[in-house]
Amino acid sequence: MTAEATPPLVGKTDGRAPAGPSVRGPRARTTDGYPRYVAGKLGGAAVSLLAVLVTSFFLFRLIPGDPVKFMTGGRQVSAEQLAAYRREFGLDLPMWEQFTDYCGKALTGDLGTSYQFRAPVIDKITEALPNTLLLTGTSFVIYTALGIFLGTRAAWRNGRLGDRLNTGLALTLYSIPSFWLGLLLIVVFAVGIGPIPGLFPTGGMESGDEQGFAYVLDVAHHLVLPVVTLVAVEYGQTLLVTRSALLDEMGSDYLTTARAKGLRDDLVRRRHAVPNALLPTMTLIFINLGRTVAGVILVETVFSWPGLGGLFYQALSVPDLPLVQGLFFVFAAAVIVMNTLADLIYPLLDPRVGR
Repeated sequence: MTAEATPPLVGKTDGRAPAGPSVRGPRARTTDGYPRYVAGKLGGAAVSLLAVLVTSFFLFRLIPGDPVKFMTGGRQVSAEQLAAYRREFGLDLPMWEQFTDYCGKALTGDLGTSYQFRAPVIDKITEALPNTLLLTGTSFVIYTALGIFLGTRAAWRNGRLGDRLNTGLALTLYSIPSFWLGLLLIVVFAVGIGPIPGLFPTGGMESGDEQGFAYVLDVAHHLVLPVVTLVAVEYGQTLLVTRSALLDEMGSDYLTTARAKGLRDDLVRRRHAVPNALLPTMTLIFINLGRTVAGVILVETVFSWPGLGGLFYQALSVPDLPLVQGLFFVFAAAVIVMNTLADLIYPLLDPRVGR
């Protein structure tokens, strides 16, 4: 072959390969696409919050019961007095005017005035929120850590006796209604049954006569049964998601390579398999974190816990429309915000998302 027949190497003048888009292109596209991804997620969250705001107004208007009659305490009152109550809370206005007034105030942070407490809804929510965060936040930390730990061990020992026992117990507890399990724990460990004495309070948050460190111990004593109920019911979901994600990772080539390099099995699991398997679990963790604000209505009701869940149940029984609407909006907003935050963080953990 002659020199004339050999095609020239275009651009190879100094022995170095020419710079091309293949080196920096994908990263640049990911960086450029992330702001659009964020804008899309934030826009979707805003639309969802608006939909919740509209739904919360019309949904609870379907609840049977007259809040005005509740405010009279069952007393015989004249039609003029009933009309005065309706004017006081704006219930005499047309539905469309009530709706526009509600939306306008809600956008400024004013969720109305509670019928039964005669206090701003936001004040009642702020008052009960710490109690709910104490209960559900403690439960969240415990059942998340327990679910991840048992889920990784179950997946790494897939098919063995421990895996079958862990998975079976998690599925069983996850399918049990939380209120039924709470009542069972009250009967066995609070009231006492047979040789088992009553060890814990039947409900409430405190005894009311303790101070200082004794008060902390008293609250912790009241906290045991509600936390055990929530952990028992909720940890199974985290366990199953973690186990499934880790099983998908276990057949990957990089784990085989890590083992071939002589790494111990526990190091392969902790340093390589588990971090990648936890990515799908992150969304579940953030959703559960949003639910800590909502609390668990049935559990708080069963144990008479003075949180947002118990307040919501109490407001439904009236019905206290402003309080029910405000709580519903706060519950939904917490889940939407945390879910959106998970969507925004996920591409930072896995660059394949959001491209």
